[in-house]
Amino acid sequence: MRAIVGGARRWLSRVSLPHTLRARLTAGLVVLLAVGCAAVGVAAVVELNGFLTGRLDQQLRAAGVRFPASLEHGAPLPSDHDGDEDGDTRRQAAGTFGARLVGGAVTNAAVVSSGHGAGTVPVSLSARDARKLAALPTDGEGRTTELSSLGDYRVMAVRGRDGDVLVTGLPTESVEAAVHRLELVAAVVFGAALAVAGVAGALWVRWSLRPLSRVAATATRVSELSLSSGEVTLPRRVRESDPRSEVGRVAGAFDAMLGHVEDALTKRHASEERLRSFAADASHELRTPVASIRGHAELALLHPDPVPRKVVRALERIEAEASRMGEVVDDLLLLARLDAGRPLERRPVDLTRLVLDAVTDAQAAGPGHRWTLELSEEPVTVPGDAHRLHQVLANLLANARLHTPVGTTVTISLKTDAPTGDRAGNGTAGGTTGGTAGGTAVLEVHDDGPGIAADIRPKVFERFTRADRRRTEDAGGGAGAGLGLSIVAAVAEAHGGSVTLAGAPGSTTFTVRLPADGESGSR
Repeated sequence: MRAIVGGARRWLSRVSLPHTLRARLTAGLVVLLAVGCAAVGVAAVVELNGFLTGRLDQQLRAAGVRFPASLEHGAPLPSDHDGDEDGDTRRQAAGTFGARLVGGAVTNAAVVSSGHGAGTVPVSLSARDARKLAALPTDGEGRTTELSSLGDYRVMAVRGRDGDVLVTGLPTESVEAAVHRLELVAAVVFGAALAVAGVAGALWVRWSLRPLSRVAATATRVSELSLSSGEVTLPRRVRESDPRSEVGRVAGAFDAMLGHVEDALTKRHASEERLRSFAADASHELRTPVASIRGHAELALLHPDPVPRKVVRALERIEAEASRMGEVVDDLLLLARLDAGRPLERRPVDLTRLVLDAVTDAQAAGPGHRWTLELSEEPVTVPGDAHRLHQVLANLLANARLHTPVGTTVTISLKTDAPTGDRAGNGTAGGTTGGTAGGTAVLEVHDDGPGIAADIRPKVFERFTRADRRRTEDAGGGAGAGLGLSIVAAVAEAHGGSVTLAGAPGSTTFTVRLPADGESGSR
């Protein structure tokens, strides 16, 4: 039993089933109908064969042993014989077979030639036929056997009055012809019925599953939408009119789910818009008081009269913190403007010149670090906002300087990846503006410092994320507030580019990719 079940499973695993529900339902309907038709056809053939075979047995019993008894004295009787009832061959159907066996050996065998009383024809039986006839039980029941010279016969054996065995048989050709004809008719009719049922079933299933197809189409359109940010307009609802059906309940549940998702997205978008507006308004409003505090602190430090040392120290701290707060406010205002989708300046920017200037500033701010440059032979130029791109470079270098110990080597590389098929042997395009047209400018900042902790890497570009909370007192700008890398990501995205991090203990690499075609960076 286990072997049968295992074989069935292996066969089902090899069978290629239809992929769509509509095809599976149609195929299942056709298979079930085919099984039903096959069962009806087999039952009809078996019943007809049994019925006709029973009729042959009735004819054999009605004929009795009259014809084989006529062979008891030797040759078969002539057609005009008018002897006793046992030898009357005129009542036998054409093709009736008769044989007499004595001691298991066939003494005489003949077949009625044609019609009633038309005569008999002797039959020569092979040794195999003789053994078959000798093995027949003499119980008066019909059995089917094959005679080499005659074909299939329905035969019946009884004991004669002299102790011999008398065998009577009728040909099964008429039964086989009727059964074969029924099989042919059943195959044609059932085949046509299966074809019609398959087409009609496919149309019916297609019509019945139309709401489900609409649900699938709507779900596909929803899956293609970008739901991560911004205002999203969901597709129109399925609106199935019959909620009593299974498909109607699925469509109704799907419509309700879309409604909840749309409400949640609308509320989230409204909340984000309020938050952006608040950040922008707060940053804008804070710029004036922060500038005022810084100005008053500077003015107090310029007072000509003697000022206590503690007061001078306090004023210096007020000035430094006011300066840092001003930079944080500027960063928040920049992020709010980028979130609002405000366009940046679009002019050709020489990235090579920006890198040189930013590294020079970084060397002055971090003389204890080793700064190395790897630049392409030709200048790399991209369209964008020079001030914001310089801010990207400054933030990346400040991040490497502030979060690595003295003696760390920081490597800045700049190159161009030309489009596939246009790359030169060294992968660097020549020229200025034309040298990077259609390619991608790749900026990498690598350091061999301690690296970024694994739990910080996934959210390193999120706002107010700090890899090290122990900041130095003079750690100013976005880097100290946890906004530096978020500004890098926002500015790169505003230019149509991206920034990625590849980190491991002892190695950290930030890679900025900016399009140089001047189109994908537009917002």
